[in-house]
Order: sequence, then structure tokens, then C-alpha cells
Amino acid sequence: MSYDSKPAATPATRPVSHVAVAADDDGQRLDNWLLRALKGVPRSRVYRLLRKGEVRVNGRRARPEQRLAAGDDIRLPPVRAADAQAPRRVPDGLIAAVEAAIVHADADLLVVAKPAGLAVHGGSGLSFGVIEALRASRPTETLELVHRLDRDTSGLLLVARNRAALRTLHGLLREGRVEKRYLALVKGAWNLGTKTIRAPLATRARQGGERVVRVAASGKESDTTFVPVDFFGARATLMEVSLGTGRTHQIRVHAAHAGHPVGGDDKYGDRDFNAEMAGLGLRRLFLHAQSLTFEWPGSRKTFAVSQPLPAELAAVLEALAATRKRRVRSR
Repeated sequence: MSYDSKPAATPATRPVSHVAVAADDDGQRLDNWLLRALKGVPRSRVYRLLRKGEVRVNGRRARPEQRLAAGDDIRLPPVRAADAQAPRRVPDGLIAAVEAAIVHADADLLVVAKPAGLAVHGGSGLSFGVIEALRASRPTETLELVHRLDRDTSGLLLVARNRAALRTLHGLLREGRVEKRYLALVKGAWNLGTKTIRAPLATRARQGGERVVRVAASGKESDTTFVPVDFFGARATLMEVSLGTGRTHQIRVHAAHAGHPVGGDDKYGDRDFNAEMAGLGLRRLFLHAQSLTFEWPGSRKTFAVSQPLPAELAAVLEALAATRKRRVRSR
């Protein structure tokens, strides 16, 4: 036996530290701030630190969505250096696809027409999403998601190109001054006219590794306005939907709560309706972020952008319209 051997080295651990939030980060979500501050630490690990209360804001436990203010004191817990992983390379194909999906670019904003099936960021078993692809493509820029879309939802996604734009847009979102409109195909003949569903939403325990949202008195105030656009007999209704609040899965849960679940929704939808729509070619959630409109403070210039339905959703409407015509002729 050699007496010169040394014990195996243990991974270095970052000590507890306290960081003051900079003025440029005023109004940013805590989870986004942490992902930058703990760069290289897996997203799942960052969220676990938050759930356990190991991250503190001004000495108190904080939720991932909490908005930070300049000067806030953030306690960063010890994190092993081994928890930080060398970043994996974003596939060239993903970078090219996301760049091709950009429908607007200016000094402050990128607008991406996100396809269904693509996450906005990595996590939950996915290494990369829209934001990782954009950062890989534009390494000299400071890019941040302004808001989120569900992975299965297609449509318009805002990405800020600087901190000032991010703060401004987050402020507009908090004040309800960003008009976001969606198109959704729902089950049945909607007979409620223009209807605002006001039902609080609560995030429940995860099922199968996925977050589940339910209407509950203990939940957060939430309101969604539904306007019928086109009727397909008793089978389905095309709706224009606008959000008064921006909760997780809000449109899908409120539609189901009203008795008209969204087509193709495997989590909150109706199995028979989904199967019927699959017979017409629906292979995904029929929910599309169609338009975004807001007014830039100061300049008072209106920003508006819209994106038509993807071809695969338009084809489902055409199939429904064709069956509607056949039924009318047979009478």
C-alpha cells in the first residue's frame, strides 16, 4: 500500500453569498435571475433550491415568479461546483428553425412565431428551447423571454433584446396593457355569446411529472374572455380568446370549466372530442397565439403583430367546414 496516496477530492462548494439586485434587473422574475446568477446549474436544480426555501429574498422565502426590485438582497445557497455542467451545444437544426421563425426584429424586440411542440426554454427533460437557440445564434446579445407559451401552443412570442425593453414590457404585462389574442377550437356549440370566465386557478401537485392546474377558491384571480368566431354545428366552435391575466394553462382550464374544452388537449380535454377531431387531421392542441398589441410608453407608438393559423390547423377548419356543408345539403 502506498502511503503517498491522497484522499479523493470532494467537489468544491460555492459558499453562501448575498447579492444585491442591480437596477437593470428591476422587475425581473426571480427564477430567470437565478438561472443567470447560477449559470451552468441545471434548471431542475435551481427550481429545487427555490422549493426548499434555500434561496431567500430580503431574508424571506420566495416563489419563482416573484418580481425583483433594484436593491433586493438575494441569498444564494451553497451549490457544488459539480452541479454546474458544461453547456451542451444547441443543434444547428434547432438554431436554423428558430431563426427562420422570427417574424419581426427591431432594436428592442424579436418576435418569434413559435411552432407547436417547441418549448420556449429548456427544462422538464428538454435540453433546449427557443431562448437557448436564440442565445446560441446571437451570443453577443442580452436576450430574455418577455412571456411564455405552452410547448403545445403555437404563435407569437416576445423576446427582449435589452434589459430596458424587458423591464418596460414586464411592466406593461403587469398592468394589463398588452393585448394578447388567441384562436382556439372548442368542443360543442358555444351558446354563451361573448363571455368572460372569472374563476381562480391553483396549481396542484404534478401528475406524471407535469404540472396540473385546477379551478379552486384558493387559487389566483384569473379571467379569460371568449368570443365565438365560427360555428361548426354541434361539433365545435372556433373562438377568439383574450387574457385578462396570464396564469399557467389558463385558456385550457377555463375552456374546460365552461364545458367546452379545447380540441387536442390531452390534459384538460375531452377524449371523444379529441378522437373526433383527430379523424379530421388534428394532431396537436388547437390553440394559437394570433396577435399581440401594446403601446410603447413615452413614444406612444403602437406595436402590433399578428400571425395566421398554421397550415395544419387551417386544414382542420376546412375539413369541419366541408362536413358542415355536406350536412346542410343532406337536409
